[in-house]
Amino acid sequence: MSRWRPDARERLQAAALDLFAEQGFAATTVPAIAARAGLTTRTFFRHFADKREVLFADDAEVPAMVAKLMAEAPATAEPMQLIVEGLRTVAATRFEGRKAALRHRRDLVRSDEGLRERDLRKRAAMAEAVREGFLARGLDATRAALLAETCVTLVSVSIAEWLDSVDDRRLDEILRDVLEKLRAELA
Repeated sequence: MSRWRPDARERLQAAALDLFAEQGFAATTVPAIAARAGLTTRTFFRHFADKREVLFADDAEVPAMVAKLMAEAPATAEPMQLIVEGLRTVAATRFEGRKAALRHRRDLVRSDEGLRERDLRKRAAMAEAVREGFLARGLDATRAALLAETCVTLVSVSIAEWLDSVDDRRLDEILRDVLEKLRAELA
């Protein structure tokens, strides 16, 4: 009867992450994930397209989150202000409190070429969402593209520094420091 509990997705994710840690991403199969979760392979495919999606499924909501943040921002907000406030929101809601899990995810992504490629596509989708948000706010295409790529780079560099750090600085503090370093370089 446990196979009909409503938490199948979470159980599959937990089982997959455990197996990825135990035997590596490449050696882990979908049937093994389903068996560990006490579910069927068919149930796995109701929730995920493939085993890579276990790591990236939550990223599908990022473009909608970006669009919402951009649309709800005051019309008078400057582009860099939008980026900084948006990144603070994302840091607080999607990253803080998950450092160990995100380190593990990063290590898994680094271990597999297909996962690295998928991660790059995720970054491109985020940049496109930011670019579209700036276009909708009336920025010209070149400025919107530059700001979008800058935003994604700020996030990537800041997250890498945060995950590599051994101190207890919060991600939003690191984002602020990285932005200040960028501003100093451009001055």
